[in-house]
This record gives sequence, C-alpha cells and structure tokens, in this order.
Amino acid sequence: MVVAEDPDELLADLGAELAARVGAALPGWVLRCVDSRLPAATPDRDAVMARAEVAARRARREVEVELRALLGSDVDAQRSTPLSVVRAAVSYPTEVLLAAQVPPVPRDGFVSGRFPHDPYGLNPASLRAVHPDLGEVAIAWGAAKAMAHRQRHGTPDEFT
Repeated sequence: MVVAEDPDELLADLGAELAARVGAALPGWVLRCVDSRLPAATPDRDAVMARAEVAARRARREVEVELRALLGSDVDAQRSTPLSVVRAAVSYPTEVLLAAQVPPVPRDGFVSGRFPHDPYGLNPASLRAVHPDLGEVAIAWGAAKAMAHRQRHGTPDEFT
C-alpha cells in the first residue's frame, strides 16, 4: 500500500491502485456473474462462456478507463464513486445473459426500482463483493478522500 504525506497525493496514489485492482478483478467477476445465472443444462454453454470472456475483457478495458478518469480527478470534481462505476458494469454480464435468453431472476420492488438495468440481480453491494482483495484498498481510498477534502475545506466545527 502506498503512503504519502500530502492528502491529495495519497488520494491520487490510492485511486490509481484501486483502479488497477478493480480492472484486474473485473474479468473474473463478469465470468462468475454469467456462470452463476446460466442454467447448467444450457446446450451452448461453452459458446455463451466464450462470449462472456469477450465481455469480461471489454469490461476491464472500459471500466478501468472510466475509474482512472474518476479517481485521477481533483477531489472536488469527483461526483461519483468507484462503486457506482462498477455497478454500471453489470451491463457486461447482463448483455451476455440476455443474448443467451436466460430469464431474469425474481427481485423485490425496491431492488427493481433502484437497479432497473440489472434483471439478474448482479449489482455488487460493495467492491469487496467483486473481489475480496478490493475491500481494504477501497476503504483506504475513501479515508484518503475524506482527509483530502477535510484539509481543503476544513471540518464543520471550523465553520461555526
């Protein structure tokens, strides 16, 4: 793990590390998502999984670029979160499953309303759900973001 004295530098370093780790973890996550929803008796299972591998590589390229842009931006310009970017990546396994005509899974009304583009219930609750190794660096990045923001803008107590 990277250690820097300047909060902005630490945030940038951890952001680059988080983007790289998410990028490395995404292909396996996409494949697991497809495999977990694909019925065992699917006659063209190998072909579907081959399409999933293509989608997994595309997810890595495209999502990592988007994450690097977000996490490399100034703390005040970050209007999204790494988890939001990764949640949008459900489109990759969803595309494969829809093409294979896999029926959507039952979801409750809240989840369906909150994640309408996730008919297979694949949205990760955290980055750790994508891969266990992402949890620690995601927390470190969040703490670094809070520290950089605090250094720049102070704390609520300093405003009163």
